[in-house]
Amino acid sequence: MPDKDKTDPSEDGNRARDGQDGAEAAPKPRRPFDRGFGVVAALAVASGAGVWVTKGPETFLRIFFEDLGFAAELLPKIAGGIILATALGLALPRDKVLRLVGPDSGIPGLVIAALAGALLPGGPAVTYPLTASLMAAGADLAAAVSLVTGWVLLSLNRTLVWELSFLPHDLVLLRVLITLPVPVLLGLALRWLRRRRQEARS
Repeated sequence: MPDKDKTDPSEDGNRARDGQDGAEAAPKPRRPFDRGFGVVAALAVASGAGVWVTKGPETFLRIFFEDLGFAAELLPKIAGGIILATALGLALPRDKVLRLVGPDSGIPGLVIAALAGALLPGGPAVTYPLTASLMAAGADLAAAVSLVTGWVLLSLNRTLVWELSFLPHDLVLLRVLITLPVPVLLGLALRWLRRRRQEARS
């Protein structure tokens, strides 16, 4: 009769591999504070200390409470942006997002992303959550870069309302023409770099 205490070594090996695969597949816990937060916090503390030493505690407290009020005004916008990003990431059809601005969308996908960024009427509280939601729905990093760059350089709202109101129209036209291909070029450069990295790994 076979010994029940003895087990097949292959079964032990399979269980060990399964345990390793499960450990590798488990998502890494997300840190509440990343390195970027640490850098910003360190700069804020250093700046506050500099104001305290050079301008005195009264000036420091005045600026501190002014900035605290600004942060209180900004928090609802940030919360709304987070809700927007979460909702859009779940609502957007992934197959259409992949087809329009996915990694295989080519130059037309980058043009669509840059055009969307140029037409966005809102500020950072709208643009960045929308970009994050598109990436969650299937857009690649290159399309996200094109969208944000299009918003920064080619914002229709900023160009019409602000630039044309204060600057000569020929200067505005020249600036737009110079920066027009930049979002697409940055997206193409990013896809090329990622392709080269993948080829180097393989």
